[in-house]
Amino acid sequence: MNLPKAFTNHIAAQQLFQPNDRLVLAVSGGVDSVVLADLCRSAGFDFIMVHCNFKLRGEESERDELFVRTLAEEFGCDLRVTHFETQVWADKHKLSIQEAARALRYNWFDQIVQEEKANLFAEGVNRNVYLLTAHHADDHIETLLMHFFRGTGLRGLKGIPAVHGNIRRPLLSFSRAMIANYAQMMGLKFVEDSSNAEEKYTRNYLRHTIIPDIEKVYPQLRENLLQNIRRFQSIEALYELGLQQIISKLCKQKEAELHIPIKQLLQYNNTALVFEIIRRFGFTEKQVEEVYKLTEAASGSFLQSPGMPYRIIRHRHWLIIAPSIDGGAAHYVVEAGQKEVRFSAGVLQVKPMDAIKVQLSDAREVAMLDAKLLHYPLILRKWKQGDYFYPLGMRKKKKLAR
Repeated sequence: MNLPKAFTNHIAAQQLFQPNDRLVLAVSGGVDSVVLADLCRSAGFDFIMVHCNFKLRGEESERDELFVRTLAEEFGCDLRVTHFETQVWADKHKLSIQEAARALRYNWFDQIVQEEKANLFAEGVNRNVYLLTAHHADDHIETLLMHFFRGTGLRGLKGIPAVHGNIRRPLLSFSRAMIANYAQMMGLKFVEDSSNAEEKYTRNYLRHTIIPDIEKVYPQLRENLLQNIRRFQSIEALYELGLQQIISKLCKQKEAELHIPIKQLLQYNNTALVFEIIRRFGFTEKQVEEVYKLTEAASGSFLQSPGMPYRIIRHRHWLIIAPSIDGGAAHYVVEAGQKEVRFSAGVLQVKPMDAIKVQLSDAREVAMLDAKLLHYPLILRKWKQGDYFYPLGMRKKKKLAR
């Protein structure tokens, strides 16, 4: 295969970026990222390199940084390098080393992309800026298997996205063997990460043990899995189209809240639909069952999102997804013992008072209620046509509108 030609043809066919765009190449010094840099140079693309030193492998980390610095000089391109105290950061945020390293590098990569965009804008140049990573077809397959074994929905079966925000992955159609053969043919130098051989990491165990063992039974394993990924991507596109049509028909957006009619939701009898509605607000798939329980709970019951400041509130015949803090919401939960609730119109204060010593107030902003008759949680909302109450000393109800 003529890899340089296949590389540029793939980019053009998939419209990953334009030849004159500014590219930010994530270069670790391994064979994959070195080949990516060489292919971009051969194609005449405008790029800079970025390298992260995570300080996790002692002298080997320093060796990698020095190699990338030398490579950038040979290629005659700009290089940005950063250093992370990865172990300290991982301990502080209670993350695994892999999770911490990923978060640190992508946050920094995004910062570089934004800086490059600002530089081009200041120069009066109208060009896009993209981050390129060297993920290839084997990474694609390993990610699919990791998601599948861990448990995933349809999205997890798509492998690694070729396009995600400002990120582009132009090597996803090419195998590790193709990349290694090109490096050998071109005499490219690169460094080896010794941790890639350690099978204590899930990806390495799949790469060195599980996949080779399965290939003994199914020699076409890699090709078949790549075909499956393409099928899943096509299926997911149709799934998203139908899903959005259902959600737009079912759910009502009211300012910062999403209102879902319980009866209509239950008629679908579909847990995937429930998850797709709530996931945008930080709710997990494990909470779908709790949402179903909420549909049978008393009005005022709610479910808190673990990932974002949102609640799902049961209110009469509706489930209402509303911000936990004031963000233009129309419904607020008042829990037992809560002394203050801030909302768009001001502040609601709840004060217990001695019924014997209290003096009745006629202030319009004060409501005096019998605490024994309150059932928490309460819902604070705007008044609606038809709302009523029983004023003190009267047997008949009065509409709030009057």
